[in-house]
Amino acid sequence: MFGKSSSYLGIDIGAGGIKLVELHQQKKRPVLFTYAFTEAPVDVHMIAARSELGVEEMAEKKPTMPLATGQTSEQNKTLTNADEAMEDPNRIERYVAMLKALCKKARTHSKIAVASLPVSGVFHAIVTLPILQKKEETDRVLKAEVQKLLPFRLEDVVLDSQALPNPSPDQKTERVLVNAVPRAVVLFYTTIFKQAGLILDSLEPESIALARSLVGRDAAPTMLIDIGAERTNFFIIEQGIPLTHTSIELGGSTVNDILAKRLGVEVPLAQQIKKDLFLRFIKSPAGDTLNRERFFEIFNPFVAPIIKEIDYTLEMYMRQNQTERPEKIILSGGASFFPYLSDSIAEIFKLKCYLGDPWGRVVYQDGLKPILRTIAPRLSVAIGLALRNMV
Repeated sequence: MFGKSSSYLGIDIGAGGIKLVELHQQKKRPVLFTYAFTEAPVDVHMIAARSELGVEEMAEKKPTMPLATGQTSEQNKTLTNADEAMEDPNRIERYVAMLKALCKKARTHSKIAVASLPVSGVFHAIVTLPILQKKEETDRVLKAEVQKLLPFRLEDVVLDSQALPNPSPDQKTERVLVNAVPRAVVLFYTTIFKQAGLILDSLEPESIALARSLVGRDAAPTMLIDIGAERTNFFIIEQGIPLTHTSIELGGSTVNDILAKRLGVEVPLAQQIKKDLFLRFIKSPAGDTLNRERFFEIFNPFVAPIIKEIDYTLEMYMRQNQTERPEKIILSGGASFFPYLSDSIAEIFKLKCYLGDPWGRVVYQDGLKPILRTIAPRLSVAIGLALRNMV
């Protein structure tokens, strides 16, 4: 009916569960085919963030992931052995079973998948290099500089680099964005996707997928805040590239804990109450009767660290780049629907702040709009992954 079509799966494996989106490209437009997600917590972030690459000689040195481009001290932890994850057949079988069940439930057609890597599992840095004539020389110098930053051998990581735009053609140096991922982590992902009967086309950091789905081709500097189940990540996106990243160990589970303690209920029930509260606010934000000041007082342990980290990230970006602060802030992630959060951020920092719409570049049936709106924040990464080969 629509002529030749190609399709891709975007699969986001996060602490709060697995999210899947399948898009079909028809007449050069990405069209939603199906989606699905689980809500059971998974431990893939632990595997990715604390991989020791299986390098035996590094075990006694207890290497740590260096801070770079705003990575937090929480990420600067002693790395543990990823081989244990690979050697645990139960863990691999668990992930394989979840992927198979998700694909079956969603009735997916495509077998080609693009998967996310949690930012905690990716070494991220910007390296300044002299501008050289030959690419071979640039590659050699780049590897030498990256090796100085890494606490392990360069051959034990998969390295990806991207030259950043130079503000002036007369400069004698260039900035290069570097992402390094432990080979053991890549092997773990490759194994579970292969056993699930899927073709893993590529792996990419969550930050890049988020930038693709929420920022797109907008070249203006933008702050992107992804509030997940266990962590909240703060990025500055410029010309579609994540330049800075900070992270705090706080997310939707923090709201669950506050509610559970306040109401004297178990955490699972508190989580359901949170969902009902968010849904009520989504449907009628203007007519909601919540007392804003009282609400923020109760949830101050959740809100205050986010405000503080926004202030720190903006200050760091302006200091490093000698420029004005970003024009806007985009919220994403399952807990981004927290009542009044976007309005409060906008008032405090005098910037536009709003919930991102990852469906903005996707064609879908009008009748699906209400439900897609409520699940959009949690599917932002998966949508960005599926869009990788389409935009």
